[in-house]
Amino acid sequence: MEFIDLKSQYHASKGLIDRRIQEVLDHGQYIMGPEVAELEKRLATYTGARHCITVASGTEALLVALMALGVQAGDEVITSPFTFIATAEVVALLGAVPVFVDVDPRTGNLDPSLVEERITPRTRVVLPVSLYGQPADMHEINTVAERHGLAVVEDAAQSFGATYRGARSCNLSTVGCTSFFPSKPLGCYGDGGALFTNDELLARAMREIRVHGQSRRYVHTRVGVGGRMDTLQCAIVLAKLELFDWELAQRRRAAATYDALLGGRVSLIARPGDRSSALAQYTVLVEDRNAVQQALQAAGIPSVVHYPVPAHLQPAYVHLDPGANCPVAQALCDKVLSLPMGPYLPDEDIRAVCTALLDAVGVRGRAGAVRDDAPTRRAAQA
Repeated sequence: MEFIDLKSQYHASKGLIDRRIQEVLDHGQYIMGPEVAELEKRLATYTGARHCITVASGTEALLVALMALGVQAGDEVITSPFTFIATAEVVALLGAVPVFVDVDPRTGNLDPSLVEERITPRTRVVLPVSLYGQPADMHEINTVAERHGLAVVEDAAQSFGATYRGARSCNLSTVGCTSFFPSKPLGCYGDGGALFTNDELLARAMREIRVHGQSRRYVHTRVGVGGRMDTLQCAIVLAKLELFDWELAQRRRAAATYDALLGGRVSLIARPGDRSSALAQYTVLVEDRNAVQQALQAAGIPSVVHYPVPAHLQPAYVHLDPGANCPVAQALCDKVLSLPMGPYLPDEDIRAVCTALLDAVGVRGRAGAVRDDAPTRRAAQA
C-alpha cells in the first residue's frame, strides 16, 4: 500500500500530462514559457485572487512574500510551531524573529485568541498555517492583525482547493502561499509554488523579487532571488488541474470513509463546519505512537508523523523565541499520526488501515463493511 499513490494519479491523467510536457519540449521555452502565464491566470481564477505569481517552491513563496512585505532583520513574525520547518525557516533567513503562538487543540491550527498577547512594536506579519489542508480561523486572525496594522500571510502549502466561509484558501489574507510539491493535493513532478494577492503593488514586488529583483531586464530595483517556477512544472500542474476538483471530491470520499470507521473510536483532527479541507493528510491522535506505527508497519500499512517536534523546540530555533509557551503543540506532536490518503485510495484499503489501527490501539471490534464504489471511480477517471 502506498502512503500517497502518485503512480495511479499519473495514469489517470497520463494523456493530458504527456501532451503538456511534449508541448514544452516542442517549443523549448523552459524558463518563463507560455505555460507559466497560463497557469498563473488559471490559478488566480480558481482562487478568486486578482494576482498569482508562480515561484520555484512553497518555501520560496513564503520567502518572497515576506520580502515583498519588507520584513527585515529584527522584525517579528507571529506563526505556528506546529508545522513543517519552512514556515519558521524563511523568517530566520531574513534575520527576523519567529514568534510562536500555540495552536487550537481540535484542529492543530494557530489559536487566534492567543495571537494578540504576543504582538509587540516589532511585529510585522502574522503567518498562520493551513494545517493538513484546512485553513485556520482566518476571520479572527485577520481581525486581530487589522487592529494592529499587520499583514497576514497564509501558509497554504497543504490547502490549495480548501475553503473558509465560502472563500478559497490562498485568497483569505494579504498574501497566500502554496506549494506544488508532488505529495500536495495539487502537485507537480518536482518543486513549485505560487503566491496570491489582491494588492497590485505587492504583486509587482513579488514578480520582481522572483527574478532577482528585476523591474526590466538587467535593471534591478530591489533585492531578489532566483525563484522562477520551471515551465515544465507549470505544464504538469495545468494538466493536473483538469481532474483536480474530482480528486478533491475523492479525497472527501476517503475522509468520510475514515470518519465512519474511526469516529468515536479514535481521536481525530476536527474539521469545523465553516471550512473545508483539501485533505492533504488524514491525521489521527494515538497514545504510544511508536507501538502503533510498528503494528501498522507489520500489517504492511505506511504511516507518517506530521510533525514529531514543534518548531520552537528544534535545535536551530529554540533560542530565537525563548518565551514561547506551546503545550498544546507539544502534546499534539507526541500523538499525531497520518494515515494513507489520496484520491485513488480504494475503500477496501481504507478498511484495512482502520482494522489494523483499531487493533493496534486496542479498540474492540473491527472496521465494518463499506460500500465499494471502485467501478464508479474508475469510470469517472476514464
